[in-house]
Amino acid sequence: MPRVERRLSVNELQPGMFVCRMDGRAWEGTPFPLQGVLVRTPDDIIQLRRFAEYVFVDRERSYDGSPEAVLLALDYGGGGSRLRPLPQATRYATTATVEEELPRIKFAANEAQKLARRLTEDLRDGRRLSIDEIGTVVEPVVASVIRNPDAYFWLSTLRERDPYAYSHAVNCAALMSAFGRQLGFPGPVLVELASAGMLMDLGMGSLPEGTTNHDRPLDDVQRHAMQRHVESSLAMLDAAPGTTPLIRSAVAHHHERHDGSGYPDGRRGFEIPLEARMLGIVDSFDAMSSVRPHQPAQARHHVLQVLYRERGTLFQPELVEQFSQSIGVYPTGSLVELSSGEVAVVTAQNSARRLMPKVTVLTHPDKTVNPAFRQVDLFRQDVAAVHRLTIQRALQPGAYGLDLAELFL
Repeated sequence: MPRVERRLSVNELQPGMFVCRMDGRAWEGTPFPLQGVLVRTPDDIIQLRRFAEYVFVDRERSYDGSPEAVLLALDYGGGGSRLRPLPQATRYATTATVEEELPRIKFAANEAQKLARRLTEDLRDGRRLSIDEIGTVVEPVVASVIRNPDAYFWLSTLRERDPYAYSHAVNCAALMSAFGRQLGFPGPVLVELASAGMLMDLGMGSLPEGTTNHDRPLDDVQRHAMQRHVESSLAMLDAAPGTTPLIRSAVAHHHERHDGSGYPDGRRGFEIPLEARMLGIVDSFDAMSSVRPHQPAQARHHVLQVLYRERGTLFQPELVEQFSQSIGVYPTGSLVELSSGEVAVVTAQNSARRLMPKVTVLTHPDKTVNPAFRQVDLFRQDVAAVHRLTIQRALQPGAYGLDLAELFL
């Protein structure tokens, strides 16, 4: 069957198009493979523009802007990934309000928190890990995130924090669920991704005392010891019946970085499996937005900005963008200052307008608490209103002495 080609100007190229040849130019002497190149990012188009004005696109090997095309642009299945074959992406809809979902996710998160505590005790006492038990506890968290991811992130804002190791495990499970939901992975894959989030730091329990709960930067010896936790985690997973290849792959490589600066193998770019690239972003996001002995929690919006600054260096640019879409530019639970001077908390996302979430106004413009706690959907304000509210800036947790748990519980 003859190849179906279309001649296009380089300026007409879009992500998802497969360039099979360049007009009047061979692939030799270019940075592209001889068999052609799948355009994944605007940078690919800029690179192609250096070598040709026109190219030929193979329609059979090109992909449109569908969720499947997004996965291919993220190198789904590459780098030794266990995410195969390419599924028909699931399009998830929010089927419950935050208020409806809160009781269910509260119970599911409490059970996951108990499991995180018990895992540490079991491993310390020499008992073997049960992957099936992990999946059973994680499934209700995943199911809740599928129905409405905002509910977990609102709950996590109000919860009394367990020690970082336990809350981090549960948060990462929920974040991996939301991330996978955004990418359209089917339910069973979401459970595996969430399980990887729960299990990625198993080996931390075998580290010397003071390596994890440190109140100052690690020295070289401590840093080297810390890096060995990946090896310890894998040993525990390999001894556990039911460990899936996907879970193992995510845990093994979640500290690798896009520019090759990570560990343990110094992999870079698409050499890192997609599930591990996802887990690396999730791990970093929750660590920076959590209270730890050596650092205060940063505002989630500010942490997203840090991830954006590291696009192309520590993290894959397209994947950072997808993660941001999964939790919102101002993630649920974020404190924000409005154009009126009032302080509000983000309580739900508007998927159509990420910069215009739903908020609860907490203060008067002078920052004193306003007990009315009025609800405002920034997207659905009266278009004729003279003073439409907008978000002016994100605030650090606890700004102006506002304790959300105290205000809402």
